[in-house]
Amino acid sequence: MSVLKVSDLTRNFGGLCAVNHVNMEIHEQELIGLIGPNGAGKTTLFNLLTGVYEPSSGTIELNVDGKMKSIGGLKPYVITSLGLARTFQNIRLFKNLTVLDNVKIAMHKNIRYGALSGILRLPKYYAEEERVEKESLELLKIVHLDHKKNELAKNMPYGEQRRLEIARALATQPKILFLDEPAAGMNPQETSELTSLIHEIKEKYKITIILIEHDMSLVMNICERIYVLDYGKCIANGTPEEIKNHPRVIEAYLGEEI
Repeated sequence: MSVLKVSDLTRNFGGLCAVNHVNMEIHEQELIGLIGPNGAGKTTLFNLLTGVYEPSSGTIELNVDGKMKSIGGLKPYVITSLGLARTFQNIRLFKNLTVLDNVKIAMHKNIRYGALSGILRLPKYYAEEERVEKESLELLKIVHLDHKKNELAKNMPYGEQRRLEIARALATQPKILFLDEPAAGMNPQETSELTSLIHEIKEKYKITIILIEHDMSLVMNICERIYVLDYGKCIANGTPEEIKNHPRVIEAYLGEEI
């Protein structure tokens, strides 16, 4: 079943066409790679899908309760509430908050008490706060950061900040998780751990994952299908083996030695 469908999606910035009539169809629990040279339009496409930019033309449809709903141009917080979450190429944590608070704050849309319970500190308030803390700690265990729950986010190594950002995105309970260059700046050991983590998240939460990544070994090892962008256009899509041997992809991006 399709969870996301993109039809002729286009985004212009003045005279520049950053995303040019892109078509995609993503299915439940797929692990999709999005690759292409620098400036190909990959992050712009993510920004369109998650509401940061409005489409110049074309449609974005999300499966909501079994029906395809148009989400193009909706605000990011509305799109998040419908089940899309993301990380960013440049890490955007709340750096002066603790690791635990970074995750807890992402759960605000799922809080089950009202303003009155919060103001008066009624029993429902304490029960919900306990639930949120427990679920946040479980997410931190998944990304192997539970032992650093009280540390400030800004004091963590780069690779751990990346993992915390993934935990924060998972806290919104997404059906689709977008990862924008999750391995950027990581050493080989961290990249290997990240690969295992992405597999674990997909299997545990049964969600769809779409990732932008320049590390071809990571992409080829874990992605089931790959879309390739070049100058804003989708020039190919298919399995890793098909992409690796696609003439246009080799010419535009991968090179002869792959």
